[in-house]
Amino acid sequence: MPQDTQYGTSKVLTRRDIIKAGVLGGLLLPAMAAVPVQAARLAIPSSAGAMKIAFRNQHTGESFNGVYRVGDRYMPEAFEQINHVLRDFRTGEVFPFDPRVIDILYSVHEKSGSNEPYEVLSGYRSPKTNALLARNGDGVAQNSLHMTGQAIDIRLPGFSTKKLSDLGAGLRAGGVGYYRKSNFVHMDTGQVRRWS
Repeated sequence: MPQDTQYGTSKVLTRRDIIKAGVLGGLLLPAMAAVPVQAARLAIPSSAGAMKIAFRNQHTGESFNGVYRVGDRYMPEAFEQINHVLRDFRTGEVFPFDPRVIDILYSVHEKSGSNEPYEVLSGYRSPKTNALLARNGDGVAQNSLHMTGQAIDIRLPGFSTKKLSDLGAGLRAGGVGYYRKSNFVHMDTGQVRRWS
């Protein structure tokens, strides 16, 4: 059954606390280590306070709705849930998602003025799933950033996917693909580029 997960924490963990617990190394560093040449990090001020994101996986019905970052600190508990919701739904494989993708989604959502959660069509893809989709000719790159937790395919109900892609491209924080016929936008933390 679909379930919303709310995370709001008054305790802000220090980097030392996270590393001590082994959570940062276990959940976030593998995704960061796999990062190829990339765009600059988004400039979100550390005074931004609690940052919330909401999305629903179109394939599983599962969702996340909560605080994922406070100032310049990512919330490990939130990323446990995010990684689960954005897993490869075909294989069930969970992979650490690049927090910068969530920062991009947050920034685009803020600029959109929408109150709706994102619909996620594709988050993490295992190499096996990616190879299968590439063989089927679905326009899937063989070395897709979905395989390193650095890409997401989304739409925002009630908001033009063209405008969504324009907002994403305006950030210059990675790649943005606009798929008009399929009505979705791809966003990633790779090199700054745009396609449609």
